Amino acid sequence: MMSTIVASTKWPTWQQAWIASLVCFVLYVVLRRIRPSRFTELALSGLRELVVLTGLYGLWRTAKKLPLTQSEGAIERARRIVEFQESIGLPTELSLQEFVVRYDWLGWSSAAYYIGMHVPALFVFLIWMFVRHRDQYARWRNVLALTTAGCLFIRFWHVAPPRFLTDLGYQDLSEVYDMSVYGPVGTGVSGQFVAMPSIHVAWAAVIGFGVIAASPSRWKWLFAMHLPLTVLAVSATGHHWWLDGIVAFGLVGLSLAIDEGVRRAWRAWRGSVSASELGGDGRKNVGVGSEGAELGKFGDHVVG
Repeated sequence: MMSTIVASTKWPTWQQAWIASLVCFVLYVVLRRIRPSRFTELALSGLRELVVLTGLYGLWRTAKKLPLTQSEGAIERARRIVEFQESIGLPTELSLQEFVVRYDWLGWSSAAYYIGMHVPALFVFLIWMFVRHRDQYARWRNVLALTTAGCLFIRFWHVAPPRFLTDLGYQDLSEVYDMSVYGPVGTGVSGQFVAMPSIHVAWAAVIGFGVIAASPSRWKWLFAMHLPLTVLAVSATGHHWWLDGIVAFGLVGLSLAIDEGVRRAWRAWRGSVSASELGGDGRKNVGVGSEGAELGKFGDHVVG
C-alpha cells in the first residue's frame, strides 16, 4: 500500500505552477475592482502571496530543466565527502544507520519521517506564519526562497547520497521499508544524485529557526524539534551526508544575512524617497511621490 502511494506521488509541473500563478494574479486583479471589505482585503493578501509562491515554485521547477547538471563524477564526489568528513573527525552516517536498523521501529520511523514530513511541514509553517505572525512572514518567505535558490545552484554539480556507496555498507532504508520515492536512476519524483546540499535540512532549518524567532510560546521548542529529527532521518536513511546538512545550514545563515541587508537598503531608499517628496518649503512634491508609489508598494510587500 505504501509503495503504491509513494509511486503515484508527483510534484506539480512547471507548467502547472505558472498556470496557477497566472490564475491567482487574474483573481487578484478582479478582486481589486470590488468594493473593499474585510473579506476582500484578506483574499487579496492571500492571492498576492500565492502569486509570489507559485511563481517561485515555477522558477524552481523551470530551472531544474536547464541542461547545466553535472552527473558525471557524482560517486567520486561522494567519496571525497567521506574522506573530508573523516579528516575533520565527523562520525560516519553508517554508525547512525546501523543503530536505527538494530531497532526496527526506529528504522521504519526514520524512513516514514523522511518521506512524510518534508513538504507538509513547510506548508503548515507558511500558513501558520501568514495567519499568526504576518509581521515576520515576509522575512522567512524570503529566506526560504533564497535558501532554495542556493540549494538549486549547488545541485547542478551532482553528488551521490550514501545509499549508492553499498561497498561501504550503506543501504537505502526507504527501499527497505517500501517507502522509496525513487526508482531506477532518472525516474521517481526527485533527483537521484542531488544529495548536496540537503534541501530537507534546509527547509527544516527555515521552519525551526522561524518558529523559534516568531513564537513566544514555550511549545515552539517542541515544533522546532522538526529540525534535529530531519537531520537524523536524512542521514539514517542513507539519503544525505552530514556535510549536506552543514552546507544547508550555511545557506540559511547566508539567506538571513542577505534578507537583512536588503531590508536595510530598502529602508534607506524609502527614507530618501520620503524626504524627497517634501520640497524645501515643506510641501509635498507630488511628482516625486507618484513615481515611486507603485514600486514602493510592491517592495514593501516583498520585503515585509
